[in-house]
Amino acid sequence: MKLLVTGATGKLGRKVVETLLRTVPASQLAVSVRNPDKAEDLRARGVDVRHGDFDVPETLDKAFAGIDRLLIISADGDNETRIRQHTNAVEAAARAKVGFIAYTSLGNAAESKLFLAPPHQAAEQAILKTGIPYSFLRNNWYLENEIPSIQGVLAGAPWVTSAGSGKVGWALQKEYAEVAAAVLAGEGHENTMYELSGKPLTQAELVTALGDVLGKEVPLQQVDDEQYADIMKQAGVPEFALPIVVGIQQGIREGQLEIESQDFEKLLGRPLTPIAKALDQIVGGLK
Repeated sequence: MKLLVTGATGKLGRKVVETLLRTVPASQLAVSVRNPDKAEDLRARGVDVRHGDFDVPETLDKAFAGIDRLLIISADGDNETRIRQHTNAVEAAARAKVGFIAYTSLGNAAESKLFLAPPHQAAEQAILKTGIPYSFLRNNWYLENEIPSIQGVLAGAPWVTSAGSGKVGWALQKEYAEVAAAVLAGEGHENTMYELSGKPLTQAELVTALGDVLGKEVPLQQVDDEQYADIMKQAGVPEFALPIVVGIQQGIREGQLEIESQDFEKLLGRPLTPIAKALDQIVGGLK
């Protein structure tokens, strides 16, 4: 049984590989990466490092050859780029006749109105079209995505948001990685969709938990989208990224990430890390 993880030098991909290596022999694990030089340490540990570029389909044909179970980690970039890249990866998997595809998707992807949803919707549809057994890992939101705001608070700034009372199912990236590894290496996950969401919390609830961790009250500044964009620009967010960060706030405000599900705990076989403890881990890593 040969397993392959794409994007294995990225933050999530690296965590998935490290999790797999605790239970799977390195000889059974392959990775597909755009720059194999960045995975030399994995090669030294016995992992089969392959060159695979989502923008160059012929590299994917070689990367996916002989693979039984494949984890496609969604790419970064604008929606048009991601749709093309994800489609290339899925079509290459079909040509290689892989036996199973797990894909890191988005919470409630099929119905989501979040501006990030179209690449995930396209990928899920492309996978369904192949007829290959699949598992859609519908990731809600990494707590690590809030690191810039946490850094701001540590520097004395308030927590700024235009998300209102919208809720998010935050969880640590390592726990999303643990689930992805379990599904890729495990049995009984054919043709499944897992909603991977922590307990939905508002920005105010998250900030209260952060204040408890820091031992001080953290000011929460609720603003509108225009004000949020201005503040983010002043904080150094590039012009091209402003619509992205504002769009995320809008989606949260509209309830796009307010998803109640026990799938996470069932797949982990344990409760998720409580939000205060998770924040404490992140803060500890920043100091």
